[in-house]
Amino acid sequence: MTTPDPEQALRQTGWPGFRARLFHLYFVLRRPMTLGVRGLIHDRRSNSVFLIRHTYVPGWHLPGGGVELGETMIEALTRELFEEGNIALTGPPVLKSLHFNHRASRRDHVGLYLVEEFDQPAPKLPDREIAEAGFFPLDRLPQGTTPATLRRIAEVFKGNSASPYW
Repeated sequence: MTTPDPEQALRQTGWPGFRARLFHLYFVLRRPMTLGVRGLIHDRRSNSVFLIRHTYVPGWHLPGGGVELGETMIEALTRELFEEGNIALTGPPVLKSLHFNHRASRRDHVGLYLVEEFDQPAPKLPDREIAEAGFFPLDRLPQGTTPATLRRIAEVFKGNSASPYW
């Protein structure tokens, strides 16, 4: 008997899944390798992390996105955190790990940054991309937090070895 793949339950189907694959195809055609960034935003005072829920893919994720042509990883992280979380960096983020995201494509890589110096002047309100966003205590993450997000949190806060895969 095979063990069910926990990622399978979070695969998007129908129009949203098709749309996500189209976006990825667009990026494959624009650049032969895709590079992304994710921010593990940690509020030390409340020992909580910031997670988002997209409108087009299920589950709770770390905020982030693709690095555009001519953009550094820090610039992409800064842009994505503002767009997806209304979060501004107030200090340097720390690159914790790099991962091959083989579930997205054979070309996708993601850099994970720990962010503990930031400002969020107002909560992130829902929009066309972000359905929900907020800070969650590390010991009470929301149901539906993706397996990859749980792995990254365990790698940073529990000392688990960083996987080469997202």
